[in-house]
Amino acid sequence: MSAEFLTQLADIVGAGDLLTDPADRWPYSYDNSRRQAQPDAVVFPANHDEVRNCVHLCNQYKIPLLARGLGSSTTGSAVPAAGGLVLALERMQRVLRVSPEDRLMVVESGITNTAAQEAAGTCGFFWGPAPTSAAYSTIGGNLACNAGGPSSVKYGTPRDNVLGLRMVTGAGEELNTGVYTSKGVMGYDLTRLVIGSEGTLAVITEATLKLTPKPDTVRTLRAVYADMTAAAAAVSRIMAQPVTPCALEFIDHACIEIIRDYAQTDLPHNAGAMLLIEVDGLTSQIESSVAAVEAATRGDGLVELRAARDNQETEALWAARKALSPALRKIAPKKINEDIAVPVSHMAELIDGLQEISKRYGITNVNFGHAGNGNIHVNLLVNPDNQKQMKNVEPCLNEIFQLVLSLDGTLSGEHGVGLEKRPYMSLEFNQVQLDLMRRIKQQFDPNGILNPGKLLPD
Repeated sequence: MSAEFLTQLADIVGAGDLLTDPADRWPYSYDNSRRQAQPDAVVFPANHDEVRNCVHLCNQYKIPLLARGLGSSTTGSAVPAAGGLVLALERMQRVLRVSPEDRLMVVESGITNTAAQEAAGTCGFFWGPAPTSAAYSTIGGNLACNAGGPSSVKYGTPRDNVLGLRMVTGAGEELNTGVYTSKGVMGYDLTRLVIGSEGTLAVITEATLKLTPKPDTVRTLRAVYADMTAAAAAVSRIMAQPVTPCALEFIDHACIEIIRDYAQTDLPHNAGAMLLIEVDGLTSQIESSVAAVEAATRGDGLVELRAARDNQETEALWAARKALSPALRKIAPKKINEDIAVPVSHMAELIDGLQEISKRYGITNVNFGHAGNGNIHVNLLVNPDNQKQMKNVEPCLNEIFQLVLSLDGTLSGEHGVGLEKRPYMSLEFNQVQLDLMRRIKQQFDPNGILNPGKLLPD
């Protein structure tokens, strides 16, 4: 990276918003995947124009560029694998417009999901996607991976809840996509093409979010089952009846034991799996809605069904659920986390298959996730000092992925591809599809500067 390039970069963002010292760059060299690669420089643009000028400059010098939120990716999407420049968007946090009558809000991409929800909440609205990492993941990061979280079972993912984007393509071209209306069919849908592209096509600077009115009331239920297969079968029953829960989370036996260690709980000792269910709606209709969901939970293997007694108990249940991933990271620092998804009708087959595969390879497998979408977070707890386990990881993963695809599923529900799943893209997509994606990438980013080495296989 030449002195001339760095001088021009400092002219764009200001010398105080350019980091070149190795110690200062280090925090921007890794993400939640724990993969690491040192960038050559880090800049903090303050607005769309500065982002555009940085992309122009990187094109001129053929410098790799990675747009980064707060680094919550678990697949290495936010790791600067090719070095180059990290465009840290964390200071672009403004709420530019809130329009309750149009049910929309315009925000900069560096704002956290929680801050955006708070801004929408002042008008009695919320934004549907709310990952469990909402407090420390940005809207831009959510859009990059199409991350939905627990509420997506009823309210959808970012692709369902974004009306339009403002962005800069890899070629440095400014682009506004989408509409400010709930309907619009003019031309190709570039908004949803860019959402989920993990920063390989364009740098999103602003997003027009579709808002939803807050429900009158929410009820939280806890359904405990004798085993995971019984819980998976209950998920299918719940999703087959008319009332859609606003959250339907699956937690297996191993996770339940972790929850016991995390907080005092009165979970039955014969709990083989648990569903954490939320139902929302109008106060006048909530009792009948809860009754319908409760009826669907009842079936073979149900050990206990109860409602949270108060807000404190509800918050404790969700705090334990949200703590599972970081708790597992402490227990097994080298855990392998996958977020596969299958149609809900195949949940029981998936759970049975996962148990059989992990038993055969001698690798502990811990499962939890967004059961209402069939999106399960599979955690292989491997010991890096166990040579046999490490040798079995790759064939074990291959069998898991083949199982998922045989059940009409997908290899990533919301974590994205990044570096981790890139070698497996050819399992889900044929050569025609991959070649078309490469041509799209070429049109948006002709010099290949945006997040190189991610998403598409060589």
